[in-house]
Amino acid sequence: MIQRLRVAVETPQHTGLGAPLDYESEYGLAPGTLVHVPLGRREVTGVVWPGAAGTDNPVVLKPVARALSALPPLGGAWCELVEFTAAYYQRGVGEVALSVLPPELRKLDDAQIANRIDKLQKKWASVEAVANTPARPDLSAEQSAVLGQLADLQREAAAPTVLLHGVTGSGKTEVYLRAAEDALAAGRQVLVLVPEINLTPQLEARFSERFAGRRIVSQHSGLTPAQRLRNWLASHLGLADLILGTRLAVFASMPRLGLIVVDEEHDPSYKQQEGARYSARDLAVYRGKREGVPVLLGSATPSLESWHRAREGRYARLALPARIGGGTLPKVRLVDMNQLPKTKGSMTAVSPALVSALQQRIERGEQSLVFLNRRGYAPVLHCGDCAWKSECAHCSAWRVFHKLDRTLRCHHCGFTERVPRACPDCGNLDIAPLGRGTERLEEQLAALLQSPDGKAARIARIDADSTRLKGSLEAQLGAVHAGDVDVLVGTQMVTKGHDFRRITLVAAVNPDSSLFSNDFRAPERLFALLMQAAGRAGRDAEHAARSEMWVQTWHPTHPLYAALRKHDFEAFAESQSKEREMAGLPPYSHLAMMRADARTPEAARGFLQAAAEIASGLPGADAVTVYPPVPLGIARVADVERMQMLVESPSRGALQRFLVQWLPHLHEVRHQRKDADQRILRWAVDVDPLAI
Repeated sequence: MIQRLRVAVETPQHTGLGAPLDYESEYGLAPGTLVHVPLGRREVTGVVWPGAAGTDNPVVLKPVARALSALPPLGGAWCELVEFTAAYYQRGVGEVALSVLPPELRKLDDAQIANRIDKLQKKWASVEAVANTPARPDLSAEQSAVLGQLADLQREAAAPTVLLHGVTGSGKTEVYLRAAEDALAAGRQVLVLVPEINLTPQLEARFSERFAGRRIVSQHSGLTPAQRLRNWLASHLGLADLILGTRLAVFASMPRLGLIVVDEEHDPSYKQQEGARYSARDLAVYRGKREGVPVLLGSATPSLESWHRAREGRYARLALPARIGGGTLPKVRLVDMNQLPKTKGSMTAVSPALVSALQQRIERGEQSLVFLNRRGYAPVLHCGDCAWKSECAHCSAWRVFHKLDRTLRCHHCGFTERVPRACPDCGNLDIAPLGRGTERLEEQLAALLQSPDGKAARIARIDADSTRLKGSLEAQLGAVHAGDVDVLVGTQMVTKGHDFRRITLVAAVNPDSSLFSNDFRAPERLFALLMQAAGRAGRDAEHAARSEMWVQTWHPTHPLYAALRKHDFEAFAESQSKEREMAGLPPYSHLAMMRADARTPEAARGFLQAAAEIASGLPGADAVTVYPPVPLGIARVADVERMQMLVESPSRGALQRFLVQWLPHLHEVRHQRKDADQRILRWAVDVDPLAI
């Protein structure tokens, strides 16, 4: 008997087709089954989608080419998560579904998938899950209280969302481990999300040590395609007990899900910036409620959205206000850069007082961390004679000087050239770097600091440039943990999540740029970064009393630094919340950002203006505010001009209803603008944008 099916396939965005398409099959195929179907002249992978196909459609439907019957169907809860994601973030169902599945599934036939499943089940059959756990550390009074409160919440509500607000070093990970232990003992699976790949190995090691014999897999973009498929299959088949991963792992297929943990829930890395611009943290909360499992959001500096929801009672808030072992948080010292002699480049120079403090740590055999959120040697090369600067020919940005390989490199489009021997404009041989990146900071500290035996201090640098080779990050972190490094220089990638036991001094060289940003979230991000960085110092109780954080600033009286000195997140959050409420900004309003890319700024602006005209005539337009188009901060990238237009509403529902009506019209607007002067390369909407 011929069966009509809905199949979610990945269709090009410009077609405006986002809903599943109708096909027919002579076999009964359950929802969630992976299939290959014809689409135009191609054969593509799709997912049989829940719901009945249209029965009154007079068009002769194309048949399903083949089904991947060896793979158990994706569950209804997974399909609902994908459907919610597509609807909320205004993308196609098939686009979301196929983008979060392992790419290898598209390449394999039924026999190949069956073979991989068979190999995985022999492998896993030989690994017996161990219910008994090794010796565990004693809990602090605060940890015991939190776990007791968590148990009470789970008895009162099947799926509580809990905000665990704990200072750095307070033992949040142990709470995660105990909560996971309970879920695993009940035969359930546990999902643990981390914001960045480099935090996955150390957390995986902690869980592997605690749950020896349990089946633990990771899911993130750093895996090979084969590894990603194997780990996904282990999760989907219910073989893996615990899944650790970055934001993509929120879509892991888990038939026995019993707990979701989101570590560092405030981190902006949980927001996808391409395609379906979803927030993995927000989807984790939705998934927990949908599947009836608790969600544990942990942070020393919660996002203001989560903080607001906890204040409203939508999330339960549990606190770990003290460090394990009675350790104290580092004393924060502000270095007033206005008091230093005004010398060229002093904006990012290392002050003499900081150099002295670093030298003292070296002489005591302790370690220091100095961070600057700018990689490379210098942000720009400059000619003093004609004012030439190393701008990028393809972006509205400077190319960064990298001294190690003598290149000028654009960090936006990747355009790279050798450093010119003379100024390209006037021929001046004396072109010099302006400002400092981590590469130059490393060089400067190496020249200023000495080990006790008179040799150069051991300086290490960790940033995106120094960790490009596979295994390099692990090797450098290992050297720090082994005590083979005196001073660690790095970008923000070294300021969060790492447990450096010997570090007693953390220094922020030039953090002021975020204080007066146009982006209303910049102060929140800066405060979180500085609090996380401070938390790297004094994690060993022996050194905690003399641990310090130094902040070099040109604005020492700024309220943000006043809250930082007291480690007072609550005061900072209350201040920011009041400012946001008065300005009508999230979490007191809801935003979407419409972005358009074109070869000329006029074409991008014209598209957005046409979109705004359509918006003004739609039902419900009075419930939203559409602001005029403006260029992005970096307006041109890789010869593409970028414009954006903010849409704001006090009601999330009103904003969603408006977007559903508005976006279908824009596919037609794009189609109408065909000539070269008006052509739009692409457009997209970002719901709940993190940067504006």
